[in-house]
This record gives sequence, structure tokens and C-alpha cells, in this order.
Amino acid sequence: VQLQASGGGLVQAGGSLRLSCAASGPSFKSYSKGWFRQAPGKEREFVAAITWSSVDRYYADSVKGRFTISTDNVKNTVYLQMNSLKPEDTAVYYCAAQVYGSSYFVSRNYGFWGQGTQVTVSS
Repeated sequence: VQLQASGGGLVQAGGSLRLSCAASGPSFKSYSKGWFRQAPGKEREFVAAITWSSVDRYYADSVKGRFTISTDNVKNTVYLQMNSLKPEDTAVYYCAAQVYGSSYFVSRNYGFWGQGTQVTVSS
């Protein structure tokens, strides 16, 4: 599976962005998907995840109520809708996918990664 993230950009605090992650390869709908982010000088951190069935979704406390993860299995794409953005959301955002359904919060459990897309929120 190859992942291609897009949709990042510069936005003012309080604004919105929608990130997309398009996948190529078979059976993408069978993968659980996640979004992580990494700010300068910080470790990569979990943002959101959705199970392969789309039944369960998980969010970091810092984004709960503001971000929404979703998938479109026809388009082989996973999205991250980000509302009420804050300057502390500034980071490079990465999409990821895993086959086995291991802990969704841990980046090393994901075997496939996109290249990252920059999100910058100005105050």
C-alpha cells in the first residue's frame, strides 16, 4: 500500500482544513488507518485512528471534539477534518495504515506511511 497525503496549508486560528490521504494498492479498506503529527523539536504523536470496519474511532484528547477522521472506501481515501484550529496544532501531519489492529495509538504498529503534509496555524 502506498499513501499520499495532501490538504495541508496555512490557516488562521479558528479556521478549518481537511487533510486527505489517498491509497494505492489492494484491500485498503481492510486496513485500519491513523493520523499522526510531528511538530518541530517534538516526537511524533497520535492524532486520530479509525478501524478497518469504520465502527470505532479514536482521538487524542487534544483534538477531541475538533477533529474528525473518516474514510471513503470507494475512493480509497482517509480524511481528517480539522476545525477550530489552534496554533499548537501546527505540525507535519502523516497518514498511516496497519493490517493487524494493534494499538492504534502507537506509531510503530503502522507499517505504511504517507509523506506528510504541513499544517501551519497562525495566531
